[in-house]
Amino acid sequence: MMETQTHEETPYVVCGLNDIPSKRAYGFCLIRLDEHGTEQPWPIVIIRWGLQAFGYVNRCPHDGVNLDWEQDQFLDAYGTRLMCGKHGALFDIGTGDCIDGPCKGEGLQPIDVRVIEGDICVLGVELAGYGEDGEEAGADDTE
Repeated sequence: MMETQTHEETPYVVCGLNDIPSKRAYGFCLIRLDEHGTEQPWPIVIIRWGLQAFGYVNRCPHDGVNLDWEQDQFLDAYGTRLMCGKHGALFDIGTGDCIDGPCKGEGLQPIDVRVIEGDICVLGVELAGYGEDGEEAGADDTE
């Protein structure tokens, strides 16, 4: 009997691990399917720290704005905390907890990010444009 994966278990490749330099954060805007099958923009930030990757929804809990004040400018001057460019809130990279600023005590919404065979993947969502196996629709391995 063949088991089928649910979208909670399906890994969607966002980029290769080496596409993000260590101790850097990049933003992506993916298209997620909501519970009604409607396509919704899903801005996320992925932080690479050595061989690990962390991911959060790119939205400050204080004001609901994207964290990056300029494209892919997510980290503080020391490169050790995520920072909201609008009000300067600082977030722990590993937990997403706000440690300083107007939303201290709140946190970023984490996303399930895993490094699988050298790729940074998101799980726990259903993305538009992908089949049930997590492969991009229309992707063909034959040339």
